[in-house]
Amino acid sequence: MAADISVVDTAPAIPAPAGPLRAFWASFSENRGAVIGMLVLLLIVLLAVFAPLVAPYSPTEQFREFSKLPPAWSEGGDWRYVLGTDALGRDMLSRLVYGARVSLFIGLAVMVVSVAVGVALGLVAAFAGGITDVAIMRVMDLIISVPGLVLAILIVSVLGPSLANTIVAVTIVFLPRYVRLVRASAMGEIGKDYVTAARVAGVGRLRLMASTVLPNCLAPLIVQAALGVSEAILEAAALGFLGLGAQPPTPEWGSMLADSREFIRSNPWIVTLPGLAILVTVISINLMGDGLRDALDPKLKRS
Repeated sequence: MAADISVVDTAPAIPAPAGPLRAFWASFSENRGAVIGMLVLLLIVLLAVFAPLVAPYSPTEQFREFSKLPPAWSEGGDWRYVLGTDALGRDMLSRLVYGARVSLFIGLAVMVVSVAVGVALGLVAAFAGGITDVAIMRVMDLIISVPGLVLAILIVSVLGPSLANTIVAVTIVFLPRYVRLVRASAMGEIGKDYVTAARVAGVGRLRLMASTVLPNCLAPLIVQAALGVSEAILEAAALGFLGLGAQPPTPEWGSMLADSREFIRSNPWIVTLPGLAILVTVISINLMGDGLRDALDPKLKRS
């Protein structure tokens, strides 16, 4: 009687290819600092979005009888004012939460406007060439030649100190980096075969720029935009500290530092808390930006 021989397939199973989002997250999550930064930033964003629900008081409400109250865990503190009060008796926790809304709005507004204008000018410079390219790039070189904070101070001094003018000034300061980045990336793509094939197929210039070339320039642009948010927050805080940013009683972190700098020895928490808010936010965004860079451009991945 013949033995029944069964054949067992021992070949390893081929894993299904991961989608682009799953591959991106797998690369991003390898950087623990980036994940921590993303979670902290998400918490700050949620606090800013739901500020009216989180903040115990209005950021401008004054409790004169509790002026310069220390944090609740310190001697003389009061748990009704967990992080204490400032010189005018305003609740520090409420002002920090509402200040997150203002500072993040400045950073995001500067990023969105500067990226949109920078992409448009960079693509025009790359595709038009000639005198148009020279004119755009010389203007960008002129902006870069002046230190960023000095130029922002000059613009705000001319336009007048306000939140809107702060956004305009910081946007102009940051614009050249996006124009130069998009122009360089686009010029590297223009000579490739897929662009030539699109031109031969009769694709119009506007569609060629927006649909064919721009998607292949997005990886470095996204990383630069993410890091630009933190730099915009710092720039706006510097203007606020100099009295040229958001004006009182708007709870902006830089102006909060300026208003409390005289109490750095007698009541240090009034100065320390806005500074820590800026520090934590900027570090979180930078850590997340490092993770985006590693995930979007493996060639630059850190060992």
